[in-house]
Amino acid sequence: MLKEKELRRYARQIELEGFGVKGQEKLKQAKVLIVGVGGLGSIASLLLVGAGVGEIGIIDNDEVGLTNLHRQIIYRESQIGEKKTEMAKENLRELNSDCKINCYNEFLSEENAEKIIKDYDIVVDCCDNFATRYVINDACQRLKKPFVYSAISDFEGQVALLNCEEDSANYRTLFPEENLLKEEPNKNKAVIGVLPSITASIASNEVIKFLTNYTDVSLKNKLLIFNVKNYNFNIFEL
Repeated sequence: MLKEKELRRYARQIELEGFGVKGQEKLKQAKVLIVGVGGLGSIASLLLVGAGVGEIGIIDNDEVGLTNLHRQIIYRESQIGEKKTEMAKENLRELNSDCKINCYNEFLSEENAEKIIKDYDIVVDCCDNFATRYVINDACQRLKKPFVYSAISDFEGQVALLNCEEDSANYRTLFPEENLLKEEPNKNKAVIGVLPSITASIASNEVIKFLTNYTDVSLKNKLLIFNVKNYNFNIFEL
């Protein structure tokens, strides 16, 4: 049941056709894990906490750096050098004190992935390397957990909803050449500052749609690739 304060807080969302109180209650009961609280994860955490997801897990072992601030707008100059998860939690609590925030000050690995992921309804892949994405994918497959893949580079963003049903597309459907990709150095760090916010917004929208089921239009088994420089948007069936 939603409290009176929650009914007022989420009124504009509750008013949406097909969403209603039922949709908001589903968000309140949901548990979402965000892997990485950098460019993508910092924005996704803000949006999902703001939307009223009841419990959020954030996992990362990095520290806030000066070069993060042009796109990771959850952080402040005064937080440079501090743990990202701890600073994100502090700022998220300021946004919505009703949301439970779980911090994991570590990187996701084959050793801890299942132990952490098992407690959540859906995972949001906001990491920045191929190796971790395979770990997310394989753990989610074993646990039968859906996850939203999101990635950025230069001016391009990608989003897909994967592993959401039996025989669903997964990350290996997209990128089957694991060994080649894991050996490839991650050289390109260039990114326009607005791109993570746009990509994370789309990924968060997919999470909300999946959790509330207020629409059957989604990126389930589809890959969205878009470019903010020329506004090309394409969706591919997987």
